[in-house]
Amino acid sequence: MLRSREFGLFYAGQATSMLGDAMVPVALSFAVLARFRDAGSLGLVLTAETAPLVLTLLLGGVVADRVSRRRLLLVMDVIRAVVQGAAALLLAGGNWSLWQLAALFAVHGAATGLSSPALIGMVSATVPEAGRQRANALRSLAQSGGAVAGPAIAGLVAGIGNGALAIALNAGTYAVSAGCLAAMRPIPGRAREEGGAGVRSYLSDLRGGWQEFRSRTWIWVIVAQFGLFHLLVFPEVLVLGAVVSKRSLGGAGAWGAALAAFGAGSVVGGLLMLRWHPRRPMAVAVGFGSAFALFAAALIGPAPLVLVAATGAVGGIGFGVFDALWNTALSVHVPAELLGRVSAYDWFGSVALLPVGYAIVGPLAGSLGVGATLLMAAVSWTVLSVLALLVPSVRRLSAGTG
Repeated sequence: MLRSREFGLFYAGQATSMLGDAMVPVALSFAVLARFRDAGSLGLVLTAETAPLVLTLLLGGVVADRVSRRRLLLVMDVIRAVVQGAAALLLAGGNWSLWQLAALFAVHGAATGLSSPALIGMVSATVPEAGRQRANALRSLAQSGGAVAGPAIAGLVAGIGNGALAIALNAGTYAVSAGCLAAMRPIPGRAREEGGAGVRSYLSDLRGGWQEFRSRTWIWVIVAQFGLFHLLVFPEVLVLGAVVSKRSLGGAGAWGAALAAFGAGSVVGGLLMLRWHPRRPMAVAVGFGSAFALFAAALIGPAPLVLVAATGAVGGIGFGVFDALWNTALSVHVPAELLGRVSAYDWFGSVALLPVGYAIVGPLAGSLGVGATLLMAAVSWTVLSVLALLVPSVRRLSAGTG
């Protein structure tokens, strides 16, 4: 895969920017908690980032199917480099307010929403169908490798400039990714210019993507599962995991180590998918992905750091397997000319409730307690995984084209 010049450049840029992205949760969490000392403030910043992301996803899907995906990703990387650079300067100055940080991360979220639907299509555009699972596994490995190194780096530098250095490094990684995309040759036959760019054409494109999305039960069932995951599970683990680590596990370094262990597990999952091609990919993906519940459960006690890290690693293996199989299934089963829009509906449905999840995690923890909220997250993810596996089209989806 990496001998292909275009995929190699795309992969290098993605690997670099995903390393930078993995630094942000630890750096941002402890910068906000150090200044405001409550989960609600962190939840508000994360809500400010994810709400614009959700609102721009569907537009990003239409744009990804209309114009050069490479150019779209390039422009959004430049925007994110500038925004993260500004956030780093803000944090380094020391005298910042919550709304200033929230506004910068809102722009970052909007740029991410516009670019995300184009990513799967870029893999399809640079790799033949027979190699897509390996290419997606490699991309998952890059993300997982970043998830190992990023939190560890952020944990080490969290005390330097109150998170500013880690955010500045993230800005630099976007600049590297933009450079890689600029060096790629234009990919012929991927832009769809006909139909104009008016509101009517935009809505027509959305309807076409929606018809494809809803016609495949296995897609919308998994998207619904992850929609509830981002309401009831992920915000609780990300926000309350930082709170638990600050109180009981040793602070930013400990949380960075736990997230790095999750990333290490994802590396193992990605490596596994380089060679393993299961006949029923979605059944395997959902089954492995359910292991994330163990990570949430380990934070309830909390368990010793070594056990939290171990369960994080197991959850990472599950998500590494899921990510490679899910992206491959979409690229194989969805027509290329609709992939951007279907991917947009995937992203939109999966993360639409994430801003709500971030907004309610503080009040939930205040009302139920941190331990009970984490228990709710672990039980919810287990139940959602079982329900998804009960759907025949999820269990029976084959690896071949169809």
